[in-house]
Amino acid sequence: MRVLILGIILLGAAGFLRAEWKPDPELVKLGKKVYMSRCVICHGEKGDGRGIIGVIHRVEKSGLVWTIYPRDFTSGVFKFRSTPSGCLPTDEDLMRTVRNGIPRSGMPGHADLSEKEIRAVVEYIKTFSERWREEEPCEPIKVKMPKWVGCPDSVAKGKELYKKMKCWECHGMEGKGDGPKADQLKDDWGDKIVPFDFTTGALKMGFAPDRLYLAFTAGLDGSGMPSYQDSLTDEERWHLVSYALKLMGRLDDIKKYGGGVCK
Repeated sequence: MRVLILGIILLGAAGFLRAEWKPDPELVKLGKKVYMSRCVICHGEKGDGRGIIGVIHRVEKSGLVWTIYPRDFTSGVFKFRSTPSGCLPTDEDLMRTVRNGIPRSGMPGHADLSEKEIRAVVEYIKTFSERWREEEPCEPIKVKMPKWVGCPDSVAKGKELYKKMKCWECHGMEGKGDGPKADQLKDDWGDKIVPFDFTTGALKMGFAPDRLYLAFTAGLDGSGMPSYQDSLTDEERWHLVSYALKLMGRLDDIKKYGGGVCK
């Protein structure tokens, strides 16, 4: 009997401690208003990416054509996150995307909205997927950039890792997005996707070193870009950042982020 009672108490405590998300009715109401005025045209009334603008962007490169579609919020899958692979993004991740937009994707920034409006539309977007109600939130990935990031030795090691991890198969040896598998990539919805061209210097997630590190660590869920959190050490991922910055032509910026301190 004591064992049974203890079990019930523990189960009750686990349920009590579970960080279950419950939408804020007032925020959802405001968020829906913002969504219907700013987002519905692409993402659709049901949040399934089937707005009246069915195709956001078309990309043609080397004779190949890719079509970029609006995000389907009902899947609860997001590429740009500060959380580990397979996890939901944080509210701050989604707010950053709403505020800043996504370069080269057709997703505009909405910096003219107030912080409350941005938070509200994020709250409304979360109502489209049951994942928010069913899954525990994940802790964001901790990011602490070593001072040697961007130094020649780190760049050289990153180049070797770029080859070893076969990044070139999609992104090309010179990082132009023209690797031998560039025309074979599809996302989780079966749509063709475009490998990132590092030489544009404009990563969709942002070009600061910490954003590159998150891309290599968390991966881009729903796309062909994997997480290297388990396959590369933290140090190796930062070496990849160094080489990516070189491909992007942004090594000269590294010192303003606290890097480039070489022996």
